[in-house]
Amino acid sequence: MPVTQADIALANRLADAAGAAIRPRFRAELGLETKDDRSPVTLADREAEEAMRRLIVAEAPRDGILGEEYGAREGTSGRQWVLDPIDGTRAFIAGRADWTVSVALVEQGRPIVAALYAPASEEFFLAVVDGGATRNGGAIRASDGEGLAGARVSGPKRLVDLAEAAVPDAVVVPRVHSLALRLARVADATLDLAFAGGASHDWDLAAADLLVHEAGGLLTTFEGGELSYNGAVPTHGTLVAAGRARHRALIRVLQPTAMRL
Repeated sequence: MPVTQADIALANRLADAAGAAIRPRFRAELGLETKDDRSPVTLADREAEEAMRRLIVAEAPRDGILGEEYGAREGTSGRQWVLDPIDGTRAFIAGRADWTVSVALVEQGRPIVAALYAPASEEFFLAVVDGGATRNGGAIRASDGEGLAGARVSGPKRLVDLAEAAVPDAVVVPRVHSLALRLARVADATLDLAFAGGASHDWDLAAADLLVHEAGGLLTTFEGGELSYNGAVPTHGTLVAAGRARHRALIRVLQPTAMRL
């Protein structure tokens, strides 16, 4: 089914609705709790996802939903909205700016529309399959070239250490706590390379995945495998994102270590 203007508009409204629910709680009363997996959750996480779910049920009732806080709701359209109300909850709790709202529409295992909203820095990223990627309405593009020397890299320490060992003069950028935003920084060429550690989820990745691809980059496993979403298990292993030529060069350098990850 082709992407429609209604799909794009709904993605925008979902991100906006989540942002409106979250902003009053940023650097305010958190309502902090701990989930069964020992990760933190706030009232803002829950209220934002509830707001997004209400919109989807009202405007696209045949679509499925997968959200970090409330799980899956089956649909009949073959499409699924993948939602992370706050990607980077620990950063949100700490009052940092590097957290985001992540929204993606997935069909046949791949994202076709993505909206990523960073309210604290007032950045809105949008991508449509075969339609490019933007930040605040302006086109973005991953950095060109295949050279690794001097590449700006961010991610979990163990993976950054691998890059530093393999890449001459790599420039380590402080870790961006929202994984989705970290990957979006590859899409907008703020970073040349970004890593995701193991056990990331569909809701962490789907929107950023489309942003990176539509900005001329790649997000894959260390073996170069493309990610698939809306499967039986929504978790993913160690990943790397970069512009296409640089991604190929990095995979060649890092593959000898991939089996140890």
